[in-house]
Amino acid sequence: MVELLTNQERSTALMSLSSWDTTENAITKTFVFKNFVEAFGFMTQSAIVAEKMNHHPEWSNVYKTVNVTLTTHDAGGLTELDIKLAKFMDGLVP
Repeated sequence: MVELLTNQERSTALMSLSSWDTTENAITKTFVFKNFVEAFGFMTQSAIVAEKMNHHPEWSNVYKTVNVTLTTHDAGGLTELDIKLAKFMDGLVP
């Protein structure tokens, strides 16, 4: 089982992310693309990596907007898996 990040690990990890909002147990971000195809492409690339990680986002898509929430349900909050997936998603956006 993956361990929750400590407060120090959480603070350090959040500084390495680009514009993610935080809640007590999750991080969230809204990605806005030029069109639906770009948004869907982002989701497809993210889904492939998420599946390999066996760590799946909570997300929704409306036209060119993708809302993402990352949390590790098994651990009850934020873990390194969430940070890794968030960094990957950030890397997909120019």
